[in-house]
Amino acid sequence: MSLKSYFEKNRKRLRKRKRLIVFLSILAILGLTTSTYAWFTVNTFAGVREFELNISTGEDLRVSMENHGSDIEQYVHVITNDMIDSYLRKYNTSLKDMILAPVTTNNGSRFTFQNGSPVKENEEGTFLEFKCWFIGTRDMYVHLTTEGVESDETKGVPTTKVSTPSPAPQSDIVKAIRFGFDTDTDGNKTWEPNKGRQVTRLTTFDLPGGEMDYNNSNQLFSLDKLTPKQATLRLWMEGEDPECDNDVQRAKLRVELSFVGCDENGNPIS
Repeated sequence: MSLKSYFEKNRKRLRKRKRLIVFLSILAILGLTTSTYAWFTVNTFAGVREFELNISTGEDLRVSMENHGSDIEQYVHVITNDMIDSYLRKYNTSLKDMILAPVTTNNGSRFTFQNGSPVKENEEGTFLEFKCWFIGTRDMYVHLTTEGVESDETKGVPTTKVSTPSPAPQSDIVKAIRFGFDTDTDGNKTWEPNKGRQVTRLTTFDLPGGEMDYNNSNQLFSLDKLTPKQATLRLWMEGEDPECDNDVQRAKLRVELSFVGCDENGNPIS
């Protein structure tokens, strides 16, 4: 091999190595960007402060924080913040004192922090969980609804939405919130407001912006006539969501849930 050919081969090898190094460097930068895109990196204060929670139900559907058996007159159409606070007293906290921090879950019931350590409900810097009992005047399937329901106990026509008075970029918090509904017989369903791409293994659903289509994807659970069913409701901030970053810290949150009972064909019961 001539000396010229030898140096030419070496120059080609060097060019290939440089391209490879640049490519690997780009991958490394992308990897770092991805790993820090979600979750908080600054934790001088944690999570979502000053959030409100309102829950209402349709005329033929009632709810209570206690199990009153089949005595439907003991159940109500609205769960107030005071009722939830009464439940939270055993945790020595209240809604106004709750601070949500980024957590994640793959099944909607067991939660961890970013480092994999387990999370307990209703503790400072974790997630909100409470139980209530639903009962219907007839057999029905329970759904969230964005169309609103009205009863003698509700003011206006409540609907289902997550909102915030916080300005941008804190307002992105509405994209990082999840709400789970868990029953022993119907499993766990998770509502993801403003759902984008799937970011965890936990299957979620969103609600339509216009007319409601009541179907299996947004059905929460079924009820037998005058038979109460316990549901565990969980509210958390999903740390794996791309919007769950430093920008949303100290955001204020408002959650409104409206439930409606439907027949087997997805028609609201009136």
